[in-house]
Amino acid sequence: MLEEIKIENFKNSAGTVQDIHLSYQFFGKKPSEAPIILVNHALTGNSLVTGNEGWWKDLIGENKCIDIDRFCVLAFNIPGNGFKGHEDQFFENYKEFRLRDIAEIQAQAIEKLDITKLFAIIGGSIGGALAWELAVLKPELAENVIPIASDYKSTDWLVANCRIQDHILNNSSDPVHDARMHAMTFYRTPQSLAQKFEGKRNKENQAYEVENWLLHHGEKLKNRFTLPSYKLMNHLLTTIDISDGSGNYLEAASRIKGDIHIVTVNSDLFFLAEENWNSYVELSLLKGNISIHEIRSIHGHDAFLIETDQLNRFLKPIFQQTKKKYENDSSRSVWAG
Repeated sequence: MLEEIKIENFKNSAGTVQDIHLSYQFFGKKPSEAPIILVNHALTGNSLVTGNEGWWKDLIGENKCIDIDRFCVLAFNIPGNGFKGHEDQFFENYKEFRLRDIAEIQAQAIEKLDITKLFAIIGGSIGGALAWELAVLKPELAENVIPIASDYKSTDWLVANCRIQDHILNNSSDPVHDARMHAMTFYRTPQSLAQKFEGKRNKENQAYEVENWLLHHGEKLKNRFTLPSYKLMNHLLTTIDISDGSGNYLEAASRIKGDIHIVTVNSDLFFLAEENWNSYVELSLLKGNISIHEIRSIHGHDAFLIETDQLNRFLKPIFQQTKKKYENDSSRSVWAG
């Protein structure tokens, strides 16, 4: 069931004060009965993480890697993402928000829900970046921080692509449709498209199948996303910065108390694997409890949604270890106030 918290008089990075209506969902056990896992959605995702229509249903559910029979799963919608939200949450002032603001909104919501400890924060793409931001903002909040196909900073490459997206969104006659077609080209790889389409043409319209695929995704997203929502989400990608403007990302990341489990994708053309490996090597000199796993795939950024067998293999030890550690724990109320 979709629920809502009102964050009153929230002051964003630009200094504008407004009320924020933050919607969220719980899945599985009650927060007072089990370890709590915060799941952050990706750009086109939402708080519906499990069930028939859940965007991460292969990972989260009964008897799955994140077992909702043993955990309490909490998922917020990024305010303004348009998922059954308030119309007044389609921020016209979207450029006043940074991803750090969204982390601060989450932190205030978690406090309102009387949650004092998370077992894990996990998310993919911008959801992983939001996990980094929240973990730096509240270094002792989570025992495990799991950013997947993500980064703790916006690189020049990412900013460049998002700038093109912003131009399309502000100048095209069919903005969401056209922006999504462009985005799909860096969410996948040339090898992924070659394997999927093999240069074939459609028998009915004689267009290349890859063209029909792009048009399909453009139409699909147009029917799901409003223009203000997509503008906001695209803009937030350019504001990832756990250093809060100082540029010292390693110092900021080293303040995180919990274990950090980076998951990268070897063929990711959006959040590059090389950047993740560099972060891991440099941060491991400052912080001992950090690990990295690499998804091997030809599918690029979207591999974190496709290669679920690999992802399950990497993540299961984290959550199974929890079972051993906490199955006889009689003080589970520690997970919620």
